[in-house]
Amino acid sequence: MTDTDRATLLVVDDAPENIQVLAGILSGDYKVKVAKSGEKALEIIAKGAPDLILLDVIMPGMDGYEVCRRVKADPASAAVPVVFVSGNDSADDKAQGEQAGGAGFLHKPVDAEQVRETVRALLQR
Repeated sequence: MTDTDRATLLVVDDAPENIQVLAGILSGDYKVKVAKSGEKALEIIAKGAPDLILLDVIMPGMDGYEVCRRVKADPASAAVPVVFVSGNDSADDKAQGEQAGGAGFLHKPVDAEQVRETVRALLQR
């Protein structure tokens, strides 16, 4: 499979080790772009929306919920599924994610098979 045949994912997290874990799980099957801040993620998305976004919730500056709201407010990226990745997985956190437009929620530390299955399911929608 060539790079042009693979779906493009954007992994957004301020912690490089979290980016490495997610990219390591997904890079064999997908083209993976990374951003270390919400602002950088929005710059990347503006140049061409990915097929799916894996988004940390708690980041300095703009948090993941705000990034998601902005992604969903832009007609060019509104249809892109956003999966929140967070160490917090309370009902309130998940509700905030849904209100922001999120399509799913993964708890850190992530389970590789759960990540793959979530991504696969959302890309097939």
